[in-house]
Amino acid sequence: MLGLKKIGGTEVGKGNYWNFSTGERVHMDAAGILPGNGEVVYYKLPPVVMLAAAPVLGLVYAVFLPFIGIAMLVTVVAGKLFGGVFAGMWKGATFSWKPSEAYLAGKKKKKEEKNK
Repeated sequence: MLGLKKIGGTEVGKGNYWNFSTGERVHMDAAGILPGNGEVVYYKLPPVVMLAAAPVLGLVYAVFLPFIGIAMLVTVVAGKLFGGVFAGMWKGATFSWKPSEAYLAGKKKKKEEKNK
């Protein structure tokens, strides 16, 4: 990326360094060492570039927002229409044992089994 990518813990020159995963900005007045270990990634960008990127990202969000709403609507409707069918198929195709559950007080029985 044109030498803009810097790793935490390395010596860098004067400038602004941005960590996109946390949003942290490190301003270096003089040459020094970036905070963090070898897993932290910084990009050297002027603040003007970051300010110009904000409206572009907002535009992308606004353009795709209707598609996100349509996808959510389709997911909810499909879940309501076909959820019972898929749940029955899933229950028949899997074991009833769930390793994350501990039935120390016994497994709850259905009402029909209690009446017998």
